[in-house]
Amino acid sequence: MSPEISEARALDHLMALLRIEGLSGDEGAVADEVRRRLIEAGWPASAIRHDGAARRLGPNFKVGNLIARLPGRAGGARRMFVGHMDTVPLCRRAVPVRKDGRIVARGATAVRADNRTAVAAIVTAAEALRTSGARHPPLTLLFTIAEEIGLHGAKEVRPADLGRPAMAFNFDSGDPARIIVGAIGATRWEAVLHGRSSHAGMHPEEGVSAMLAAGRAIAELGDRGWFGRIRRGRQAGTANVGIIRGGEATNQVTDLVTVRGECRSHRAAFLTRITAAYEAAFRRAARSVRNVRGQRASVEFRTQSDYRAFRLPESHPAVCTALRAARDLGLHPVTEVVDGGLDANPLVEKGIPTVTLGAGQHGAHSVDEYVDIAEYLAGCRLALRLMTAD
Repeated sequence: MSPEISEARALDHLMALLRIEGLSGDEGAVADEVRRRLIEAGWPASAIRHDGAARRLGPNFKVGNLIARLPGRAGGARRMFVGHMDTVPLCRRAVPVRKDGRIVARGATAVRADNRTAVAAIVTAAEALRTSGARHPPLTLLFTIAEEIGLHGAKEVRPADLGRPAMAFNFDSGDPARIIVGAIGATRWEAVLHGRSSHAGMHPEEGVSAMLAAGRAIAELGDRGWFGRIRRGRQAGTANVGIIRGGEATNQVTDLVTVRGECRSHRAAFLTRITAAYEAAFRRAARSVRNVRGQRASVEFRTQSDYRAFRLPESHPAVCTALRAARDLGLHPVTEVVDGGLDANPLVEKGIPTVTLGAGQHGAHSVDEYVDIAEYLAGCRLALRLMTAD
């Protein structure tokens, strides 16, 4: 007989984890609760540990990724199950309450469904697995840190610490029937504009305004269709200016402005093209701003790859395994590619084929966030099926 989850235990795990604070970089209390519950379920304490990701990331990160590994009770390649522990600032002081088949926050906060549904679903499945004594391949559970601020935990994890799994299942969505097989790539950029300061009231003509250069660049990008959703023939992507910092006084021509933003696309070549359009616009804008002496603004433009796009074919063993497990549970799965970054992006880049699945989270990063309880329980069953499926 196939092992089954306990719905009561599944909801107990979820409600307990939803109550715990755990902003990015401060996931220690979440990790402690996960460890405690896994040990109570029969996982050996010696199999559960933190990696060195926090040390590599720096002083703003208190604990590393939490990793639990079990040898198999059957043959087969190692499988990994992933969920991130951190939440966004909108979740501060969240109090979860059950209401009409959902779990919502009491008050004007998010409820931490993103991504405590994943953490709880994996713990639930891991508990059912151990208490049932079911046969399973070698398993790794990976609870990542700092996903919300740049996928840092997944970027820093080392495949050797994970036991080099052959495939992974990342829970970070809503409907368990949606099988996410690909995700977009992104580049972050920074433009540092240098001008020349002068008194804005008495001698404005002697100044070179870095603020004006920044404004011209952004306006040009918008006018030429390089802002927001971008389409060039069959190529598509997005771009955004997210942060502008500069200026110290209203009566001073601003001599230093920093602008930061991002570009995204599913195609690496088009992502490069979007980013190049931003650099060119800022360089043109800087050259266009000058004072009465002919002195011009200048710009330093820096880019950093945030995460790379990927798409697993539907014939890939990880995708086939996920589809088969979903169908075994009576679901009607469909595959899709998403426009957001996932822990799957850096894991795939490290050579670990990763499919992303749902466990009932909806409305992430908003006060309307909620857990669909029926979907969460289905996500728990899907995780357990994937832990035991041939």
